[in-house]
Amino acid sequence: MTKRYYSIIDVGSNTVRLVIYMSDNGGRLREIENVKVVARLRNYLMDGGRLSDEGMDVLLNTLKSFKEVADVYTLEEKVCVATATIRQAENQEQIIHSVSEQTGFDMRILSESEEAYYGYLAVVNSTPITEGVTVDIGGGSTEITYFKDRKIVESHSFPFGALTLKRDFIEKDLPSDKEMSELRHYLTSQFKSLPWLTNKDVPLIGIGGGARNLVQIDQNLKEYPLAGLHQYKMKDSDLAFIKNYLFTLPMKKLQKVEGLSKDRADIILPATEVFHTLYDVIRADGFILSRKGLRDGIFYEQLTKDMGTSVFPSVLEESIQELITDYDLNIKQIHHIQHLAHQLFHRLQEKGIGGLRKEDWMEVKRASYVFNLGEYIDSEASYQHTFYLLANRTIDGLMHKERLRLALMASFKNKTVYKQFMNPYKDWFLKEERKKLRLLGALLKFCYSLDSTRRRTITDLNVGVQKEEVKITCYCDHEWMPEEYQAEKQKKHLEKAIKKGVELSFVKNGQWG
Repeated sequence: MTKRYYSIIDVGSNTVRLVIYMSDNGGRLREIENVKVVARLRNYLMDGGRLSDEGMDVLLNTLKSFKEVADVYTLEEKVCVATATIRQAENQEQIIHSVSEQTGFDMRILSESEEAYYGYLAVVNSTPITEGVTVDIGGGSTEITYFKDRKIVESHSFPFGALTLKRDFIEKDLPSDKEMSELRHYLTSQFKSLPWLTNKDVPLIGIGGGARNLVQIDQNLKEYPLAGLHQYKMKDSDLAFIKNYLFTLPMKKLQKVEGLSKDRADIILPATEVFHTLYDVIRADGFILSRKGLRDGIFYEQLTKDMGTSVFPSVLEESIQELITDYDLNIKQIHHIQHLAHQLFHRLQEKGIGGLRKEDWMEVKRASYVFNLGEYIDSEASYQHTFYLLANRTIDGLMHKERLRLALMASFKNKTVYKQFMNPYKDWFLKEERKKLRLLGALLKFCYSLDSTRRRTITDLNVGVQKEEVKITCYCDHEWMPEEYQAEKQKKHLEKAIKKGVELSFVKNGQWG
């Protein structure tokens, strides 16, 4: 496998960050280095609009240290971008020249519209959301976009960020009631100045460190059982609770809040107020975190430059393909299982068994790609590995609950193990949902038993129903004894799920009827 390395440096108003990605033959990018310095360059932008000499030293020293890290790798491409503070600095030409001369990095200053666009691009290429409002709060600006049908419709950059709001509205370390009220009033008027933002009734997608910290705090307070931040969803009441909770804490305690970076303790309240106010203005139906942001958007543009579009056709299909590659799954077998599962599912659906719906098939098909993938790690404990890997791995295109549903179906072994996996999340599902997931898992496991030797022996299925029994006829191309043995062994899980007996018969193709 040929590995190629790429680096990107993001010179923000609050933080400067270096990320190094590795790309394999499939073109997928993996983040392998992520180095951050809280430079707070915004504080070095003087009243005349010039970045001070001290600020210049902070920037250059940071970039020199990043260069040492980057030089460890043979890089295909080096990207260095800067946002609001450098964009607004009147001596930006001098900054660009000094950076190039002393570090070798060619700094590109992003326009307001470019910064907003890359945030949007990261969201539509890494989440299942087709319509929403994105918000990215930096230190010196806030970028907002509205997209519909995965296409950007509007964008705007506000000339305030977490650092400038803190400076302009909050006199001491922590805000007073009056200061928070004035801040909220100001933000409301700013957001309502854009007619396309009001009453949208769509998800609000948060990008960047402030949004990430907010989600980490929420997960810690709730003792959230799943791993991962990306595509995590919060409600209006969650935002309000966290804002009120943080507001009651003195600075020393605020700096120790689980999930909150110490260097963001003094700016988390202004950032939270931006999210909460914007949530109200657009009448959002949820706040969702995207861990992918500006840097990822820039690389998505690079990856898709030969495609004619910067938006992936299907986020989830890309993720499934990544799992297939990572766990060396047999795509020919998967397609054969899908064929058998499709026949069994639709025959049961036609007969009114199990309350199966059209949308249930899409879940079965999705789970069929990754069924029992934990075998890659250890065949003896394959179902445990399958559940853990799928439940706790970020899968772009699947929200957390959908990811859990996938894990429960793909790891189905028997009723006891299913209930063990389900138990910590029991309150997430209605009783009928839990029964349905168990049925879909049992159906999938049964279909895999029909190809236990991976020879695609059984080519077709026919299903008949007689009173309390389901009769499944399997049409075979080859000798079927191993498949018959496994199917007889596994059918009990399907029988328990549909509350009917299952009678199996095997017929050689050409001897139908």
